Parts: sequence; structure tokens; C-alpha cells
Amino acid sequence: MTDLTRANATRVPPVIHRTHQADADRRTIPVPTRRRGRHRQPPVPPRDPSQFSLPHTLPRDAAARAATDQGATEQRRPESEGAGARRTGMAAAVEGEELRRDMWGQEYRTSSAECAAALDAYYGAFMSYGRGRVAAVLRAAAADPSCALAAAHASQSVAPRDPAGAAAFLAAARDNLGRATEYERAVFGALSALVGEERDEEAAIERHFELLKQFPRDLLSLKRAQVFCFYLGKPDLSLEFVQQVLPENQDQNYIYGMLAFPLLELGQMDEAERAARKGLAINKNDVWSQHNLCHVFQQECRFREATEFMESCSPSWEACTSFLLTHNWWHVAVCYLEAESPLCKVLEVYDHNIMKELEKSDCEAAEVYLNALGLLLRLYVRGHIDSAKERLTTLMDALKNESIWHVEWLLDLLILWALESMGELKSGQNMLESLKSRVNSMDMNRQQVMQKAIQLAEAAYEYGKGDHMKVFDTLGPDFDALGYKMIGASDEQVDVFNEVWYTVLINAGETSKAIEVLGKQIRKREGAPFLWRLLDKAYSLDGRNADASVASEKANALQAAYFH
Repeated sequence: MTDLTRANATRVPPVIHRTHQADADRRTIPVPTRRRGRHRQPPVPPRDPSQFSLPHTLPRDAAARAATDQGATEQRRPESEGAGARRTGMAAAVEGEELRRDMWGQEYRTSSAECAAALDAYYGAFMSYGRGRVAAVLRAAAADPSCALAAAHASQSVAPRDPAGAAAFLAAARDNLGRATEYERAVFGALSALVGEERDEEAAIERHFELLKQFPRDLLSLKRAQVFCFYLGKPDLSLEFVQQVLPENQDQNYIYGMLAFPLLELGQMDEAERAARKGLAINKNDVWSQHNLCHVFQQECRFREATEFMESCSPSWEACTSFLLTHNWWHVAVCYLEAESPLCKVLEVYDHNIMKELEKSDCEAAEVYLNALGLLLRLYVRGHIDSAKERLTTLMDALKNESIWHVEWLLDLLILWALESMGELKSGQNMLESLKSRVNSMDMNRQQVMQKAIQLAEAAYEYGKGDHMKVFDTLGPDFDALGYKMIGASDEQVDVFNEVWYTVLINAGETSKAIEVLGKQIRKREGAPFLWRLLDKAYSLDGRNADASVASEKANALQAAYFH
């Protein structure tokens, strides 16, 4: 992502570090104390686009669409003089501005009923992973160019694909802070640390904590903070965010889905299941609570329960983004695969529920490829190589198109494996070199963190080429994919790299190590047949035939118990 163009020189409000001195009678859940102080880490370059919004690939030149009807299809790059005029117009005083309240009661100013309605639509779509959220916030900004809140949200929404447009919207919001409410100012301060020229991870975290301390019912800002934590690989911080505001939102839609996700990422499955079910009791169509309950079922190897539950929920996904729609179907397919149901069932979900999304006019293709490739790699690892390659063949032209590179780190790693496994060596080499170049452009602290991502990329590259010894040499003997979540992936998403690792250990002759790590994983997920089959193979290669027989019998019994 290129640097944002320089915006108005007005300084961002200083960070006010949060404390934990909230009134005792308003707190029911303790919040752990975090480090406080005046010193923060130096600003860092922009992270992956998805880290500043919900996982969603945004249309290019989105800022230009703000001045058009939501149904317009023509896209134009905003001219610099146009952006300047827009800022001038936004800075002009507006007579008779009305003080309004959003869906959670926060006050903001706009003279436009259309702007207010569009902001409500944006909030609802953002919280429910709806397809129309970007169009909605651009309508809001166009309906009232003087609304600081609409401009600030528009800035975040277009930032991944249109940095210049994001800078213009952020400058517009800044120009209108003089008439803005205290809430609008707080939102601006938080967002400017995410997408502004003063981007700063530590400041973004602190400002979101302070915003939510002052406005605890702002669930949109909570959701944004949690997504940011996800891409930092910090579920503990995500949990702290939601615990801070939970006492004021006990009866609110969405809150328990947001509680469930960090709980399950921290391995607290019982608590996560209770939270997800509570969210569904409030709103049975809360797609994030549905998704998170499926995570629990999947982790606990309750595969039939997972597929039946998710398939019953699937009608409520039709209005979801390409990401969440295909991601939920990815969960269904992986559960069928892990339970060793007939392969045709897994391929049916892939062909008819995941890939069909590409036929929609408003599809975001990169989001579909992320889930499609994640499933194909699991097929490949399990030896269904022909089925995987047959489907990879149809994706090659799209995957070689560099316009979808660097949308998500996880997608990049999957593309790298796919290109190499299909013999597209030049494209694979270009992708790997591009990833290394991206990391080298980061500040030193971030480079150190992302070296693990490069290590995993090199391993995916070698695995695609079929060189298991090089994969072993690259990852070392103590690899665990859960330590690589800085790529922006859940436990279930990164788990495929552990599956790759287990097969690499066996094929590289490291059977003793394979037996050790498989034993540890089976103690966590005893109901996964594939783990027992790998253990069977490792025992056999190690000459432990009696143990191999026991492992094989266990795998067969589990398979028979699920879908056969």
C-alpha cells in the first residue's frame, strides 16, 4: 500500500491513556491492567489492507463513488482539484445542523436525514458482515459533506484500495471537528491512528480503549478494535476490549458473538460456547455467533453437530460479504473432510457453495480464493491430490494476477503454495520475492515480527515444489502454526500448516518427532481421524506395528461414527 497523501496539518488529539477506575457498581467483569505511560512505539507502515477493516476486499477508487448513486457502476479516480473542492465544501459552515443519535445512542451532527439513514445502514451492515457497508458509508458522506462522522468512517472504508481517497475523507473529517460532537472527535482520533499519516499501532489501541471507556455502547468501534487485534495476533487484547464494555451491553445484539471469538481463540471453549449461544438467543441470525459456535464444534470434533447446525443457518448468510459467506461454507466443508465423510460431499460444498459466489456481480473474488485455497490445501495434504489439482487448474489465471496479491497474508501464502504445486515457478518466485520486499520496507520492530511470516512463506513455497526436507530445514524441529497468527488467521485457518508439518516430518524420516507431536495434538483433539491415520503411518515407519494397528483401528472407528 502506498503512503497516504499528506492531509491537513492539524494535529491529532493526544492519546489519553486509559485507567481502570470505572465505577465499581458498573463493572461485573474485571479488566486486567495493561501497561500505561506516555511513551509509545514509533509509528509503523500500513499493515495489510484487511487489518483496517473487516476482512473484506474493497473496490478500487471507492472514494470517487461517494458522489454517485449507490447503484452506479462507473468508477473514477478522484482528481486532486476535486478532492480539494470537496474539502473546502466540507469545511464550510452548515446552518441548522441537527444533533442526532446513532443506533446505540451516540450523538453526532448532520443536517441530512439521508446521511443519518445511510449511517444506520452502514452500522448494521458492518456489524452483520453485510455486503452493502461500503456503499452505505459513501452515500452518507455524499449526502452530507460536512458530517465529520460520515467522513471519518468513509476514510477507513476506502483506505485499503484508495489511500488518496482515504486521506481526503480524513482531512474532511478533521476540517469539520469544530462543530463535531465529543463522540465524533473520539472516533476521528481512533481512526486517524489506523489510516492517517500518523499511523501508530500502540496509539490506535490506546485510543480505542479510551473511546470505549467514554462510549461503552459503541459496538462498531469495539468490532473495529477486535479486527485490529485479530491481525496483530492478540486475542487476549481482543478479549480485554469486549470485557471492558460488556457490563453496559448485557442485552445487546452482537456483543456475545464478539465475546465468543477471543474466548475460543484462547482455548476457553466452554465459555465461548455459552457466549455464542447467548448471542443466538438474542438474535438467531447473528452470523458471527453462528460462526463462532461452529468453531467450538469443530475444535471439539463435534463434526455432525457442526454441519447440521451450519447448514440450518445457511439461509441467513445470503446477504453476507463474499468472505463470510464462503468462509462459513469452508467451515462446513472442513468438518465433512475432518470427519472423513465421502469426498464427494466435500467437493459438493466447494463447487456449489464456495465457487458459485464468483458468479455474483458484486463478488469480491479474493475473499472467495482465500477460502477455496484453504480447503484445497487440506485436500492436498490428505492425499486427494488429483481433486485438488483439478480445481487449482481453473484458478491459475486468477492467482497469477498480481492485483489480488497482498490483500491478506494468509491468501498470499496459499497462493504461493498453489502456484508452486501447479508448476508456475516464475510466478511463485515473484510472489515470494514480493513478500520479502514488503517486510523489508517495514520498521525494524515489525520486520522482526514478520520474519516468521516469511519463514512460513518459504516453507509453503518448498512444500508446493514437493521438497519436504527443505520444509523441515526451514521450519525447524519445534514448529507450531499457532505461533504464526501474525499472518491474520484463526486457529482453524493456521491448523492446515500444522497438518503440512506432520506430513513433512513423516516424509522426511523424522518419525520419532512426528509421533511426539501427533501424540500431543491427539490429546487436544482425540476425535480427529486424520491425526490417528498419521500416527498409524508414523508408527509403521518406526517399526511399531502393534501401536500402528491400534491407531488404525481408532481412526476407522471414528470415521464410522460420524457420517457412515
